Amino acid sequence: MTYIIAEPCIDLKDASCVDVCPVDCIHTTDEDNMYFIHPDECIDCAACEPVCPVTAIFEESELPEEWNEYIALNADWFENQ
Repeated sequence: MTYIIAEPCIDLKDASCVDVCPVDCIHTTDEDNMYFIHPDECIDCAACEPVCPVTAIFEESELPEEWNEYIALNADWFENQ
């Protein structure tokens, strides 16, 4: 499993999650409107989840169903970089 960043992150880009990630698996670009978690680099430590100010980070199996497209969106972002 991995952690997923979902819709509440859009246009926020707070970076609290980046600051606490021990493996630097959370990325973005200036052009993007949110952060993304690399599914192969995430070590499931959950450090990012409690620091998110808008509750946008979920363990994949706990992701609300209406945001399931963010699983692919996070993974696809890294394939296109």
